[in-house]
Amino acid sequence: MKISDAIQKMIEDMLNETDGIIEIQRNDMANKFGCVPSQINYVITSRFTPERGYIIESRRGGGGYVRIIKKQIHKNEYLMHFFYAIGGELEINAALAFVNNLYANEIINEREKKLITIALSCTENNFLRADIMRQIILAVMK
Repeated sequence: MKISDAIQKMIEDMLNETDGIIEIQRNDMANKFGCVPSQINYVITSRFTPERGYIIESRRGGGGYVRIIKKQIHKNEYLMHFFYAIGGELEINAALAFVNNLYANEIINEREKKLITIALSCTENNFLRADIMRQIILAVMK
């Protein structure tokens, strides 16, 4: 198992044990894994993103921490979180992460996941893809 995967698994296990909110110190976690704190930052910023349903709060310096919150919210509130997280542009990898998260949280079914993935893959224009994704979210909310 890669070190990044091990760090991710440990953070996910901690979130599952604590009802979805943890505070970690980068240096302490880096010492546990025998890596540099920037490796911990990499895992957090690449794998615990808003499109995957996480909120990250950070305080740097002595006594600093990273708070990771796994959103546990009502379906429409969850969808609005995605709606606002999209922004003006949406790259295909981020769009697919949004779709996979919606499916994993049972907001959409497998057929809808396939259809949405096709719709989002039909353009290379990140502005258009963001608009399409926002319209899909609004349709799912109805």
